[in-house]
Amino acid sequence: MSDAIDTTLCDREPIHIPGSIQPHGLLLVADLGGLVVRHGAGDIEGRLGRQKWLGASLVDLIGGEMADRAAGVASLDTSPGFLGRILLANVAFDVSAHLSHGQLVVELEPTPDQVTASAILSRLEAAAGALEKALTLNELCQVAALEFRRLTGYSRVMIYHFLENDAGVVLGEDRAPGQPSFMNHHFPASDIPKQARALYIRNLVRVIPDVSYEPAPLRPTLSPDETLDMSDCILRSVSSVHIQYLRNMGVAASASISIVKDGVLWGLVACHNETPLAISYDVRAASRALAGSLARQIKAREETDAYRERVRLRSFEDDIVSLLSREGSLDSAISNHLAELMRMLNADGVAVLRSQDLVVGGRCPPEEEVRAIGAWATDKAVETTFATERLSEVYPGKLEAAPLASGLLAITLSASEPWLVLWFRAEHIKTVEWAGNPQKDITTGPGGVLNPRASFEAWKETVRGRARRWTLPEVEAAGRLRVAVTGVWQNRRMRDLNRQLLATLDEKDVLIRQKEFLIGEVNHRVQNSLQLVSSFLSLQARASNDPALQSAIDEARRRLAAVSLVHRRLYRADQVEAVDVARYIEELTRDLVASMGDEWAPHITLDLSPVMLPPDRTVGLGLVLTELIINANKYAYGGQPGPLRITLAEDRADFRLTVADQGGGRAPNSNRRGFGSRMMDALVTQLGGDLGYEDAKPGLRAVLKAPISMQHETAPA
Repeated sequence: MSDAIDTTLCDREPIHIPGSIQPHGLLLVADLGGLVVRHGAGDIEGRLGRQKWLGASLVDLIGGEMADRAAGVASLDTSPGFLGRILLANVAFDVSAHLSHGQLVVELEPTPDQVTASAILSRLEAAAGALEKALTLNELCQVAALEFRRLTGYSRVMIYHFLENDAGVVLGEDRAPGQPSFMNHHFPASDIPKQARALYIRNLVRVIPDVSYEPAPLRPTLSPDETLDMSDCILRSVSSVHIQYLRNMGVAASASISIVKDGVLWGLVACHNETPLAISYDVRAASRALAGSLARQIKAREETDAYRERVRLRSFEDDIVSLLSREGSLDSAISNHLAELMRMLNADGVAVLRSQDLVVGGRCPPEEEVRAIGAWATDKAVETTFATERLSEVYPGKLEAAPLASGLLAITLSASEPWLVLWFRAEHIKTVEWAGNPQKDITTGPGGVLNPRASFEAWKETVRGRARRWTLPEVEAAGRLRVAVTGVWQNRRMRDLNRQLLATLDEKDVLIRQKEFLIGEVNHRVQNSLQLVSSFLSLQARASNDPALQSAIDEARRRLAAVSLVHRRLYRADQVEAVDVARYIEELTRDLVASMGDEWAPHITLDLSPVMLPPDRTVGLGLVLTELIINANKYAYGGQPGPLRITLAEDRADFRLTVADQGGGRAPNSNRRGFGSRMMDALVTQLGGDLGYEDAKPGLRAVLKAPISMQHETAPA
């Protein structure tokens, strides 16, 4: 009898070094210098008619022209490149090649029945047109499943979307008659381990023509201290756990096509067939193109939906602020418009707590529990909004009224009184349909062999204690409403104060004017001080004959400019709660280009999505970006101008900043740990993010990923 095991064992399985291939093709591993074949896999003797292939030249095995193409692909150090088709021993092969840790890897796949290029192009054009006509995300996924099935010929095609907890759900499906349906079924995260998801980003198409294959091992066998990284191999043998998983589903052949949106694996096009099936390289290339088009359409739908939601919420905000501005007491105004506040955020109940006064509307918990939740939420929502759809999991006390308050969104209008607005969402009992019991994960069989779950029959789970999730536009709208209401309140207090002052002493007008101009005066003086420090540094640089000192001073001025720019943008904007990072990066880049030399201007490319960050986080991001640009200036091109691409994107609750050059890349085992590096480490830690470096082939790509807001504690779905 097998025992349940830790599913992270699957995450640690070395699937990138299986040491074998799928036997329908051939693999040759050659030295780069003389193109001498050192290893191979598959029936080389039978397919190529060469008994003595080991130690032979690649030129002798696949011909001089194809060998030259393979060496050319390897010299570029790119992902697997298609070299063309060749006839060997009266068999047509598709040939591809790539470089793996200094070794040239050549793969040969028998060419299946060909579909003409014009036919494939016609299918792609029809599919792209069908995708564009889809109105909703669900309709788009359904159309995509149909078009991918027409293109590939598999008996079942599913559009599989990864959720935030790495579980997946089928959003679209097209299948042949008699095939079981998995539409709307959920799959646990353990079904696709982490390292497999990483390979799906690296290899966009993965094909298993026959799951009943016997792996063809590398020959001769690698020594214990040798490994061949087969991450980029088309023929790479698949984990035995995955093969058994497919067999348990009744699948005889499969293909997986990655849907990558903004560099993140959004989902997969999962193709299954009940009999063995191979698809040509042309169909795979067309599938990659269609998946790219689908990813763009998904992004467009999501951005359109978010835009419509923001427009709707803006209309509500304007109406509510207008109502509050016209009426007398702000407390009375808010109490009179609780229904509008509820409808704005699609809540089931709303409560306004000010000091000891409490006003509720809709379906709310009992008064004592509302007060307790408000006291707890005051600290959570002092500087920003607090939102969760799992209040019972984060609330420290016992939540008696969980069915009425599973979801909470809170804003603090005044922490001193306190004065809060609490929106509640009732428990949304949801039945999730899984493809098999997600609790029955991987098991161990005899000899410690991993076995996947065997059942995929529909299994329903009732999820309790959760409300409908607060969307990002809703959370943003609550934050803007907080600012607007606070503004109305402050304006009213200011008008009352003015009337009192005018009624008592005329000289109090001076104090009022001083208060009104205080922020502008402070801003002006801070800017003058920053400019003065920058001027002192400039004088110091000109007075020094030490190039190293001059360079260090220039870097210090750039860092000072990054801080100064946030300050200018902050007090120039309508609100001081957040900074438009895209516009900030544009201005910061212009300033840095001016300091490095105008010849840098045509070489810098910006691809910036609108992201709003708190000012303190924007300062940290700006300093990190300044350091990365300084590093590119110093190390990528030796001080000379060169291509530099800066990308900013929003990924759920995170932002991702990428700085990529095309220079010399990062030196191996680099141990540079200067002041800039130490400062960047501290800034990245302060941002709560992660800064990584990738080989851009050519050049270096630095990627900073960090939360948009450290205080936003919405629990994952």
